[in-house]
Amino acid sequence: METRRDCPGFEQGPIRPPSEATSLLVRVTRNCPWNRCTFCPVYKEERFSRRSVEDVLVDVSRMRETYDRLLERAGREDGEEAVSPSLLARLLRDPETSPGCGALVPWLAGGGRTAFLQDADSLIVPPLDLARILRALRRAFPSLERVTCYARARTLARRTVADLVMLREAGLDRVHVGLESGSDAVLRRTRKGCTARQAIDGGRRVVDAGLELSEYVIPGLGGRVQAEEHARETARVLNAIDPHFIRLRSLAVPEGSPLAEEVSRGEFEWPWETEVVREIRTLVERLEDVRSTVVSDHALNLLMEVRGTLPGDKPVMLAVLDQFLSLSTDQQEIFIVGRRSGILRDLGEMRDPVRRRWAADRRARLLDQGKLEPVLRGLVRRFI
Repeated sequence: METRRDCPGFEQGPIRPPSEATSLLVRVTRNCPWNRCTFCPVYKEERFSRRSVEDVLVDVSRMRETYDRLLERAGREDGEEAVSPSLLARLLRDPETSPGCGALVPWLAGGGRTAFLQDADSLIVPPLDLARILRALRRAFPSLERVTCYARARTLARRTVADLVMLREAGLDRVHVGLESGSDAVLRRTRKGCTARQAIDGGRRVVDAGLELSEYVIPGLGGRVQAEEHARETARVLNAIDPHFIRLRSLAVPEGSPLAEEVSRGEFEWPWETEVVREIRTLVERLEDVRSTVVSDHALNLLMEVRGTLPGDKPVMLAVLDQFLSLSTDQQEIFIVGRRSGILRDLGEMRDPVRRRWAADRRARLLDQGKLEPVLRGLVRRFI
């Protein structure tokens, strides 16, 4: 397998969570050990492998060397404020510093405070090995305030609380988990490779170990047939876990994915935007006795303003959802077209007569051409 190298000296994997956009990316595994989920387009045709601890430690050392070279050329001291965009641009043009610098640009621009361990399931690495990597990373970059990673629920269910406490003490702060659904029927159909029980067990172990936990949910993944069960059971699992964060990622069906093939065969009905909003309302309404922060930080979500910390902000989130659902079908479609086309950012901008008219005109053209749904589906797919 050809490994991805975005810069001389150390590897970079292909993805990270949106909340880790300015994190230092440290690759400890390659690809995904499961890689069978029908809705996921990432890592397909790629083989999973664990990198040796020694190789990862060499990468960390080279990252530090690159960072030191940048600081020296910039005339800055370690720990100073974020590097300005103009200074970064000058450093990238400098032949003395440019090799390897590109991979550190987002991290430097964000202040150099966070790191993310790649790829899809870093906790599959034996705990003692991962602890070595974490301690080395913290020594190399003492300014780090947060280190996070992805993990599969099935992997977490095999880790003891003591294992996770050790990793926290070594420097891990947060674990990102793709729950996707709390319905065992939906998990089986999408070949997720874990059960709701494993998701609860693994999630509780993370929380009990004192680590922060982000659980990702995919509204729409139940299709039209399993929508109610998907929302209801997902809320049940989240209530049992009480994660620190619940992150919404509305369904998009990637071209060429197994799920797209199911859609083409008529075996799966991709819910329309309004149906997904109703499903999110059911989910939020059923979240009880949790202190989670609901986050809508991905452009796949129609209503990115649905966010807040439970239980206090629950009425506010429900009010946003009800505001959209109370619109007429015509007004809903105008907003959907405007939001997906970049004309409108949120429901509040429907009050702007100019933006609303632009969105309404575009909707009218798409209706005249008979292309409303296919065009909007295509606009959603571009955010995958």
